[in-house]
Amino acid sequence: MKPQAVSIPMTNPIQLKALWLSALAFVFLLAQAMYAQARPDSLADLAEQVSPSVVNITTSTVVAGRTGPRGVVPEGSPFEDFFREFQDRGGDGDQPRRSSALGSGFVISEDGFVVTNNHVIDGADEILIEFFSGEELPAVVVGKDPNTDIALLKVESEEPLDFVNFGNSDIARVGDWVMAVGNPLGQGFSVSAGIVSARNRALSGTYDDYIQTDAAINRGNSGGPLFNMDGEVVGVNTAILSPNGGSIGIGFSMASNVVTRVVDQLKEFGETRRGWLGVRIQDVTEDMIDAVDGLVSAAGAMVTDVPDGPAKDAGLEAGDVILTFDGQDVADVRGLVRTVGNTEVGKAVRVVILRDGKTQTIKVTLGRREDAEAAVPAVAPAEDPEPSEKTILGLTITPVTDALRSELGLDEETTGLVVGNVDETSKAFEKGVRAGDVIVEASQQKLLSISDLEGRIEEAQDAGRKSILLLVRRGGEPRFVALGLDE
Repeated sequence: MKPQAVSIPMTNPIQLKALWLSALAFVFLLAQAMYAQARPDSLADLAEQVSPSVVNITTSTVVAGRTGPRGVVPEGSPFEDFFREFQDRGGDGDQPRRSSALGSGFVISEDGFVVTNNHVIDGADEILIEFFSGEELPAVVVGKDPNTDIALLKVESEEPLDFVNFGNSDIARVGDWVMAVGNPLGQGFSVSAGIVSARNRALSGTYDDYIQTDAAINRGNSGGPLFNMDGEVVGVNTAILSPNGGSIGIGFSMASNVVTRVVDQLKEFGETRRGWLGVRIQDVTEDMIDAVDGLVSAAGAMVTDVPDGPAKDAGLEAGDVILTFDGQDVADVRGLVRTVGNTEVGKAVRVVILRDGKTQTIKVTLGRREDAEAAVPAVAPAEDPEPSEKTILGLTITPVTDALRSELGLDEETTGLVVGNVDETSKAFEKGVRAGDVIVEASQQKLLSISDLEGRIEEAQDAGRKSILLLVRRGGEPRFVALGLDE
C-alpha cells in the first residue's frame, strides 16, 4: 500500500509555540556551530608552520667596571671604603665586564634578513641568533631605527632559511585572533594567543602605530612576531603595560605596515629616509574655530613656526592651517607627521592651506628629516618702546626689553609682550598661559607693543569675533592659544 502524506493542522496555540521554540533552538545551535568553525580549535598547526622562522636573540656587551661598591652599600656609607677594598682585592673592581641580554626576532627572507627591536640589540658587541632547530649563527646589524624601535639584522647561512611574510596590519580588526611567538624571560620558544584589543595606539614615539593585544607578552618577547591566523606577521612585539614587569594582558606590537616601510629603507640604505616638511605645528582645537577666518571644524594642523627648510622655501607661514597634504586630508598633527614621514624624500607635494580666510595650494619639495637641523627664523629686532605694563584678558603684560631678554634668557631677536602675571580665574590661566611666556603674535600679526595687542583685539571685536588667536612662546617653543574676548 502506497504511503499517504498526512497534513496536521496547527490550530492549537500550544503546538505553534512549541514549533517556534524548536526553530529558535535550531537557529541557535546553527549559530554556535558557525562560531566554532570561525574560532580555531587549535593553534598547533600554525605554531608548527611558523616556528622555524622565529629566533631567539642573545646579545653581548662589554661594560665598564664598577668604580665603587654600588649596589652593596649606600653612597657615602662608612662601609664604602671597606667594600671598595674588598672588591679591589678580588681583582675585578675596575675591570670591564661582559653583560648579556635576551630577545626575539623573526626571519623575513631565505637569505638571512632578521627583524627585531632596536632596544634588543642597541649597543651590542656580539649578536647571536638561535633557531628553533638549535642551530646558532652570528648576526650583524644592517640598520636600525630608534623612532619605531625596529632593527634589521643579517645572518649568513649555507642553506636557504625558512621565513615568514608580513601581512596587512591595516585590515586587522579589533577582536581578531592573534598569536605571539618569542623567547619570554629566556625560556626559549613559546607561544601565546589572544585577540587584537585595540588599534592605532600611541605610546611615546612620533611614528607610533601599535596594535594592542591581550596575548601574553613578557620580557624577552621583544622583537618577536605577532601573527594573524594566516601565519602572516601583523606586528612586532615591543612593549607591555604592567605594574610588576609581567604580562597583565596589555601588550603592544608595532603595526606591520609601519615596520615594512622601515625595513625596506634599512635594507636599501642602512638607515631611514623620511620626508621632512619643515614646520612646527599644533592641533586645531574647537576654540580656534571662531578665532580663525574660514575655519569650519577642529581639523587640520596649525603652523606655529617655519624655520629654514622646505616649507619656508615654498612660502608657508606661521598661522597657516594645513588642510590636506599630498591629496590626503589632515585630521591632526599626529596624522600629518606620519604622512609626511612616509612620503618619499625629494617628492614635490601639494599642500592645501587656509590663510586669511581663504584656501590656497602650495607646492613643497620635501627634504629629509634625518638631515634637518632645528633653526629658528630671525625676526628683525625693534627698538625698545618705553617700558609700560597693562592687564588685558587676565594677563599682565610688558613689552620685551633688553633687561627682560637678559632676565628670561631670551634671544636678542625676540620681540613681543612678556606675561608678568596671570589671573588664576581667567581663561588665559585655564588655557595654560603662565608668567614668563612671551606673546609674539595676535591674529597672526606680530606684536611690538601693548597698543598692537589692543589694536588686534579691537579689530577682532569689530569683525564680530568672540575670541582672538595668540601665538605664545615658552622656552623657545611656540603654540597658539585662542582666548575669549568677553573678559
